Amino acid sequence: MTTLLVSQRNFESHVTPDGHPERPDRLRAVEAALSAERFAPLLRRDAPSADLNLAELVHAPGYLEALRRARPAEGIGRIDEDTFISSGSLDACATALGGALLALEAVALGEAANAFCAVRPPGHHAEFEQPMGFCLVNTIAIAARQAQRMHGAERVAIVDFDVHHGNGTQDIFKADASVFYASSHQMPLFPGTGSPLDQGVGNIHNLPLTAGSNGAVMRAAYDARIFPALEAFRPDFILVSAGFDADYRDPLAGLNWVPEDFAWLTLRLVEIAERYCDGRIVSLLEGGYDRNGLAEGAAAHVAALMGAA
Repeated sequence: MTTLLVSQRNFESHVTPDGHPERPDRLRAVEAALSAERFAPLLRRDAPSADLNLAELVHAPGYLEALRRARPAEGIGRIDEDTFISSGSLDACATALGGALLALEAVALGEAANAFCAVRPPGHHAEFEQPMGFCLVNTIAIAARQAQRMHGAERVAIVDFDVHHGNGTQDIFKADASVFYASSHQMPLFPGTGSPLDQGVGNIHNLPLTAGSNGAVMRAAYDARIFPALEAFRPDFILVSAGFDADYRDPLAGLNWVPEDFAWLTLRLVEIAERYCDGRIVSLLEGGYDRNGLAEGAAAHVAALMGAA
């Protein structure tokens, strides 16, 4: 088996204002990096469009309808200071979700060993009732529910190494012991959540890192706190919120990771997945706002996944 790369052909449909950090150039950088010859063995698929009504699995009643009302007929609408919706944004959300569900099925059925979905907009800040932080729909949360509903995964783990805390994912699953959520993130930093005291029903594991922390600090902290908790959970499926904004070059944060740190973290997750869930990992792109840092981090992440395929 090989690693599956899911690409999103309509990623430009989600339009943000000029100069906004979350822009189509991000996906172009990732796609260019993954077109290198060493990635030729990847199994490649385009993301289909999924039924966005599946958002009701993780969001409040009326959430999707509110997004539809906020969507302008043309141009760009503003949800909050940083979060925008354009006429084509929900089409991009639908293919981001479709890509995640395609990857989930391929890995669950053994058609691929693991998968990475290069999609936008990101989703991990979208809370039960509120879109925010560049995020409209919490794609990885829906994928977790579908892993349980459609693929027999009783215990789903989400590991989030984006530099910003995934407040939305935590908000959605904070009372659900069947979903493990672990996040490493810079603190203090947007969105201001992610205290280690927030433990949900024992299923939430937050790992705040101070500005300037490098990969050595991250590795020691994961080994001490997140990996033991993840192994104790014994997941049936591992999902990854893969943000690459902990890179030392990222303009929106201040951690000092290098691409090799993303590779190390990925390989450790692969080892745990092989012990507990037949290697089943599906990774979704979240943040990363320096083009080089994003491209090199994503390449290191995917290469590490391929090493396990």
